[in-house]
Amino acid sequence: MTGWLRRRALSLYERLLERELGGAPSHVAVIQDGNRRYAESRGKEKTEGHRAGAETTEAMLRWCRDLGVEELTLYAFSTENFDRPEDEREALFDLIESKLRGFADRDEVHENGVRIRAIGEVERLPERVRDAVAYADRRTRGYDDLRLNVALAYGGRAELLNAARAAARDVAAGRLSPADIDAAELDRRLASRPTRDVDLIIRTGGDERTSNFLPWHANGNEAAVFFCTPYWPEFRRVDFLRAIRTYEAREESWRRTRARRALALVSSFRGTDLPEARRVLDRLRGSLSEEELAEAGVEGAAD
Repeated sequence: MTGWLRRRALSLYERLLERELGGAPSHVAVIQDGNRRYAESRGKEKTEGHRAGAETTEAMLRWCRDLGVEELTLYAFSTENFDRPEDEREALFDLIESKLRGFADRDEVHENGVRIRAIGEVERLPERVRDAVAYADRRTRGYDDLRLNVALAYGGRAELLNAARAAARDVAAGRLSPADIDAAELDRRLASRPTRDVDLIIRTGGDERTSNFLPWHANGNEAAVFFCTPYWPEFRRVDFLRAIRTYEAREESWRRTRARRALALVSSFRGTDLPEARRVLDRLRGSLSEEELAEAGVEGAAD
């Protein structure tokens, strides 16, 4: 297949995928893996892979805006990344600083109301990066159409441990009752708090793991996960559409599972005249087909 035909086929497939989608998830989180391997596969310096990946990040922001995603979280620098060689680490810090300031000054960011903020142990970053974080936060404060969270010096386990230890200290000091420690209290104590739970995690580069990324807001919400082989600089809009399709398929599966469980509960009211059972059954009839209702053995359960 020639290059032109390949591009044409890809364009048609992309349009087909977009037409099939019912809607985008509210919050997408991305593990941008494969920058270094992308550079190595082309005989370039690792820093060039990160620069190429930054271009994909810019495109991703546009795709989210166009498709109606309300929040995007990018795993830009993990706590484990501090163990990388100093020259690579410093080059990454330079790139993060440059991109944060560049994004904060872009006309399209202000025209589209993009709120930029960092999550993670920002205090561990060099001063120049902290200054860039503060600059981006200040320049976009007040916007809320699309939220861009940049995870810097972030580690999910450490964050949960710190929140648990802080709660334990308050209990020991008598400032908090153990009975008051619930999900809302722990969530309040997390240093990295996206606006909403994560609906979809995307990881590029071929590895199939979520690498300690937003365990409270993603795993706790049972987020859909999409693993793909392209390195982050190679990630295309069609790959993003495939990820959203995976999210929609999983949501549909969960919807049907929840409906079936609820139907089983409603079936226990058979022969009774409970108004609540009638209302539940009416809602479920819109979630499952008549065949599925019949298979569950609850057709007319509240009639």
